[in-house]
This record gives sequence, C-alpha cells and structure tokens, in this order.
Amino acid sequence: MTSNSFLRATRRTLVAGAAVLVLGATAVPSFVTPTFAADGPASVADLAEGVLGAVVNISTSQTVKGTEGPGAVPMPQLPEGSPFQDFFDDFFKNRGGEKDGGSQKVQSLGSGFVIDAEQGIVVTNNHVIADADDIEVNFSDGVTLKATLVGTDTKTDVAVLKVDPKGHKLTAVKFGDSTKMRVGDWVMAVGNPFGLGGTVTVGIVSARNRDINSGPYDDFIQTDAAINRGNSGGPLFNSVGEVIGINTAIISPSGGSIGIGFSIPSQLASGVVDQLRQYGETRRGWLGVRIQPVTDDIAESLGMATAKGALVAGVIKGGPVDNGTIQAGDVIIKFDGKDIHEMRDLPRVVAESPVGKAVDVLIVRKGVEQTVKVTLGRLEDGEKLANGENGNGNTDQGKGDKAPAVSTASVLGMTVGELNDDTRKKFSIAADISGVVITDVAKNSAAAERGIQPGEVITEIAQESVATPKDVMDRIGALKEQGRKNALLMLASKTGELRFVTIRMD
Repeated sequence: MTSNSFLRATRRTLVAGAAVLVLGATAVPSFVTPTFAADGPASVADLAEGVLGAVVNISTSQTVKGTEGPGAVPMPQLPEGSPFQDFFDDFFKNRGGEKDGGSQKVQSLGSGFVIDAEQGIVVTNNHVIADADDIEVNFSDGVTLKATLVGTDTKTDVAVLKVDPKGHKLTAVKFGDSTKMRVGDWVMAVGNPFGLGGTVTVGIVSARNRDINSGPYDDFIQTDAAINRGNSGGPLFNSVGEVIGINTAIISPSGGSIGIGFSIPSQLASGVVDQLRQYGETRRGWLGVRIQPVTDDIAESLGMATAKGALVAGVIKGGPVDNGTIQAGDVIIKFDGKDIHEMRDLPRVVAESPVGKAVDVLIVRKGVEQTVKVTLGRLEDGEKLANGENGNGNTDQGKGDKAPAVSTASVLGMTVGELNDDTRKKFSIAADISGVVITDVAKNSAAAERGIQPGEVITEIAQESVATPKDVMDRIGALKEQGRKNALLMLASKTGELRFVTIRMD
C-alpha cells in the first residue's frame, strides 16, 4: 500500500470511527452531546497558548555498532543453502559499509519543558536521553540548541539538561503542587508524539498513587489525556498552567494511547530536579533497614489491630540505626509525622527527607507503640554498604534460654537441628549467623506453603530469640497456649538476609 493510499484508508477509518458511538448493538449518532460535557472546560486555547513555548522537543543521537541499536531489525534465520542467503547477508551485515556491520547513527525523539529561562534549564525523562552522544533541544519557534547533561536519576526517570540561550528568549513554566490534584480534575498534556511537533491533549486525573513496578518510588498520576510515543518527558499541566507531572509511561499493546498514561508527580520530581541542579546527583535520606509488607497474619502475630506500616526485616550494619534504635521486628507506622500505610510508602518518604535530618519515627515493638529519634544517612552511600554487607543485621540475637540441646525436632512441617560446624558446612551458612537450622521441609506442609527451604535459619519466633531445637518447640507450645493461630518466624538465609514469615499452627 502506498503512503497516499494508507493516508486515505486512515482518513476513512477516522471518519467512520467518529460517525457513531457503539453501545451494545445500538448505533448512536456522534452529535449526541454527553451529559457531562457542560462540566468540562469550554476551551483550553488560552492555557495552551501560554505554555506551548516552554514545551520542547528533545532530539538525541547515538552511535552503535552494526544493527545492535534501538529499533534494529534482527537478521532472520534462513535454512542452510537458501537462495536468499546472499541477499540478507548484504542487507543486514554490510549496512554500515563494512564486513563487520560497521556503525550507524540511531536517533530518537522525546519531549521536555523549560523551568528556568535565564539559565536555560530543561527537564525531561532519563530514558529519553540515556546513552545519547548528542542532545539537541528544538523550540516551538524553530530554534535548535545543543544541550549538555546536568544530571540524571534512574530511580525516578528524571533528567535535567542545560542550553545556552545566546540571546534567544526562552519561555519557562513552573512546578505546581501535585498533592492538590484530585481524581476527576482536568489536566492537559503537551508533547511531541511521533515527531509531529507540539501537540496538546486534554483529559482528567484517572487515579493517584499508582505503583507500576518501574522503580522504588512509584507514585504515579494516572491520566486518560493521550500520551503517545514522543510524549515522554513532556509536562502534564493543571488548569492554571502549572506542571503537576512529567509524562513518562503508558500501558498499550500497540504503542499508542489507550487512555492509560502515567506521570511522575511534581511533588516527587521537583525535589529531584533541585538536587540535580545543585549537586549534579541525588542526595536522598537513608534509614538503613530492610523492610517487608505487614500482612494480616503478621499483624495478628504482632498484636496489631490492623495490617499497616512497614515491617523491619533487618538492620544494615554500619547504617544510621545500627545502634538498637530500630530493631528487626519493629513495624514503622509513622515517619517524620507522615503516616506509613503500607511498605512502599516508607522508602519514598525517607528518600525525600534531607540527609542528616533528625526525625521522629513511630514504631510498634512487641505490640507497644513508641517513638524513637533517628538521624538519616545518605542513600547513595548506604547502597554501597548494603550491597557489600554479609551479615544478618539483627541487633537482638543470642538471648535464648540455655536449655539442653536436642539434636533435632519436628515442628510445623519442618525438621530443625542445631547450628554447628557440620550443619554450617552442609548448608554453607555464614559464621556470624545464629539460631536453629531447618534441615528438611515436608511437602504440602504449612512451612512448604510459605516457601521455607532447608538451609534457612530460624533466628526468632514471635520476636524471641531461639538457639536450640528445644527453644523452637517451647516457643511454639507457648504460642498455642496463648491461643495464637499463627507463629511469626524470622528466618535468615545462608548469607544472612532476613525475612519474616507466618505459619498457621492449627
């Protein structure tokens, strides 16, 4: 099909698509006005006119070898002796003009926006400029300026660029307060979809606080304003022309908008941008704990009325709270005055806090709420420490009873034994781990259902340390006598990483 015929077919499709709205089996003429139309904005022309000059196109180029770059088409696998072999060899292997495939320029397009006209500061997505050799910023008046990279943050997918205006007057927009946006509020997205130039789309806030598993601080604004390829890095505006989001991702089987787009909220992005401008890197707060969700079973085992907060599964050695301030088994329910409703709230709140700040942390320890004060470290320094750590980080071990040891015991579908030189060697357990080793797990048992594996070490049961198989049996027996339905176990892997699991005892 020629390009003209494709366009004619496309036009016919668009016209046909606009002619009727199909509801079940009934065709409804398109001129029927929805009842909610009167509640929407009559026009966004003034709003668009005021911000279009600040929205830019980001053009990048990257030199790659052969056909390894983005968008490259792999060479098809052909049967041996195929008459088309020479043709495909010439096309795929010699595209760069050399026997080894040579090299080629790969170009991509994205969007961005100016936030400081005097300094020439432009904000976009990190994935728009990642690995680029050259970055150009194209303005709506036709001016193109070379850009230099100020800093990037892969965790939030934010990048900051700088251009030299050279007498060219830039238009800037400012960040607004994304926390004030409500589901149903009107928003406007501006960007450069498919390289067409500045394009405006309008929709509403469909949802807030979306977690799409793209990073540790996911807190996206979801919108049905059309966001297509090339819109990445563009701004999402509120009704007064403030940037309340950076358009960054869509869910679509075809690559085009289906009304599910996501924007980084300005509350998160603006702080990252400020740090990148000031330091060229991020400087996030760090608490130095490993956490996991608080399930209903865990909440019951800890004596909590509701499942909320973040359960501390371990304390990183050398971290800010490696002094007993916060301990494994604590549940953090409030940090610096902010409620922690679920586990994923804590990393974001901590990261947004300044390094070195002393904060109050409300925890639940053994069923009792208490407030502790901690001073935050720097996440970027802590990541190196955490990655190189080889300990379980527990601050309260080795305090079990000194009852005579039993060689093995069977409980809750597990066979447990003493942690001695032989069992350490058999399961390759680190020397600084203490507790009771699990030597076998029965199939279809309560322990197997929880994913417990031989070689793991029980360090605590119901927040009490255990050192012998007898300790394990005594603790389980005591919990049953108290009428508990679940046993909360803290397990250490062979390298010392901790996790909590609950096992039904009935």
